[in-house]
Amino acid sequence: MLDLSHRAEGEQLMKSRRDFLKIAGLSAFALGTASALSLVTGNKAVAAPTGVSPVKGTYTHEPNALHAKRWAMVIDTRRFTKPEDFQRVIQACNLAHNVPSIPGNQEIKWIWTDKYAHVFPDDLNDYLPARILHGDFLLLCNHCDNPPCVRVCPTGATFKRESDGIVVMDPHRCIGCRFCMAGCPYGARSFNFRDPQDYVKDVNPEYPMRTRGVVEKCTFCTERLAEGKLPACVEASEGAILFGDLNDPGSPVRKALAQNYTIRRKPSLGTQPGVYYII
Repeated sequence: MLDLSHRAEGEQLMKSRRDFLKIAGLSAFALGTASALSLVTGNKAVAAPTGVSPVKGTYTHEPNALHAKRWAMVIDTRRFTKPEDFQRVIQACNLAHNVPSIPGNQEIKWIWTDKYAHVFPDDLNDYLPARILHGDFLLLCNHCDNPPCVRVCPTGATFKRESDGIVVMDPHRCIGCRFCMAGCPYGARSFNFRDPQDYVKDVNPEYPMRTRGVVEKCTFCTERLAEGKLPACVEASEGAILFGDLNDPGSPVRKALAQNYTIRRKPSLGTQPGVYYII
């Protein structure tokens, strides 16, 4: 009788555990499905760029959405002659995407500036013109054709969109391991050690806030492209930054590349950056 009693208790325990696992699995599936659907439909309550699908890397198309087979950017460095030129572009990006201003060494950056020696170490020599050698240059995610950040991400939180080549972040999948930061050779990613919401003065309600413990970066303004708008930095640059389809010979970027000498950051790494600089 004792053995039968123990066996009955054991069977009841196993049944309870199976029921729990079923409920937990269904709950996780429901939450994941709701999250994916919210992302696909562009629900702005979700803490991720609107319209981004973590499944196929596509976004919900509005009637006037901008399309390209390979989005790329050309920055005309000759047009940035004073600090105000840079600040106008950086501020436009920060305001559009609720980029926090955190004091100390925990800077969150989507687009920023640095000196030539740090930006183009492969093209450095001591006899460059002073404007180039000592000048500032805009930096952002390069949206590479061969992005190392995508290869090292263990959860698929970082992925390259099949539709247009943009490298996107899905904060729902980010576990904060920071492998992508180590994998990116351009320093284009930032980690939220603190809650970024406490450090945003002018909140843009149209763009979701991130949370503590996730990585973020420039997205080429996927949410604006879906609405038929150019990236915020492009609009604010007053013609100094061009944006278009690299696969279209008639696009602004292809015309600029055909008419000007341009360089890219660390081309020897084989990442094939999608950001070009007219020097």
